[in-house]
Amino acid sequence: MAEDTLARLSAAGVSIWLDDISRDRLRTGNLQSLIDDYHVTGVTSNPTIFANALSKGSAYDEQIADLTARGVTIEEASRAITTYDIRWASDVLRPVYDATDGVDGRVSIEVDPRLARDTKKTAAEARALWWLVDRPNAFVKIPATAEGVPAITQALSEGININVTLIFSLQRYGDVIDAYMAGLEQAAANGHDLSKITSVASFFVSRVDSEVDRRLDKIGAPEATALRGKAAIANARLAYELFEQRFSADNPRWAALRAQGAKVQRPLWASTSTKDPAFPDTMYVVDLVVKDTVNTMPEGTIKATADHGQLRGDTVHGTYDESRQVFADLEKLGISYDDVVQVLEEEGVSKFAASWSELLETIKKEMGY
Repeated sequence: MAEDTLARLSAAGVSIWLDDISRDRLRTGNLQSLIDDYHVTGVTSNPTIFANALSKGSAYDEQIADLTARGVTIEEASRAITTYDIRWASDVLRPVYDATDGVDGRVSIEVDPRLARDTKKTAAEARALWWLVDRPNAFVKIPATAEGVPAITQALSEGININVTLIFSLQRYGDVIDAYMAGLEQAAANGHDLSKITSVASFFVSRVDSEVDRRLDKIGAPEATALRGKAAIANARLAYELFEQRFSADNPRWAALRAQGAKVQRPLWASTSTKDPAFPDTMYVVDLVVKDTVNTMPEGTIKATADHGQLRGDTVHGTYDESRQVFADLEKLGISYDDVVQVLEEEGVSKFAASWSELLETIKKEMGY
């Protein structure tokens, strides 16, 4: 049954990526077993994931001892530790990368989130991480803040593969698509082979429901209760509609890039574990099945989908009008879409920055500094 459900999900055009990394996963062969048995074809990481990995077990003790003996700074130690794991995972996934012509087999590492409001520093950090990891199947994650968007274009223009993260709003997603196409145009002008440059756009899902449902619960009326758990999926579905429009053969800008070998920037559904126990634990997987997408899930969600996920074919096409109605109904109740996505972006940057600080504190403590 596990094979059947996840194989069908993959066959529907959804790449299954693991939203987690740790040295224990790599050392024990757990990642390889997820590739072999659960159709996992990629890995994403973020500051929270690394902070959690460092706080558990002894897998990092030997490297930390060496870094301490060398007297490196905490910042240098953090890069050495995280890029080590990303290189290892990239090597584990290299056969997938080769077999899919670079579409999958990807491993993501995020720029220091404290730089999210600084374009120049974000671009410089992306270059540094790309050089340190030194694997063709790596992705550098850049947050889709207003300041991050031009850094995305700059990195792509230099041939760096980018996972654009922390996208919440449709308007910002449009900016991200523009940044991708601008980056490819500049990359072509710089002599890069566009067929070798790849990007995904990570649209965060469950956090939208968490914020909207919190506001709906305050209202408490029956019409508010009826909208619980609907905003996140509607938002992601409308993002896919935008993806289809912008990466259409009818769009002259994209047609010109595609003629030069460019690949589409696939939408990636991130934050797809349900946060509300009232919702089915596979909701953000089975309700977002459509081709040319990625769903990055924690191991628990992957195994839940394998065990009892009820796939119903394509669950995105044919839903766009219904999805727009969800937001029209929310506006009638006084819940502003623009305000929700702004709050979520600021909160997302803040949370990742806090996790990065926690990671640095853990390393500092382990090194005895």
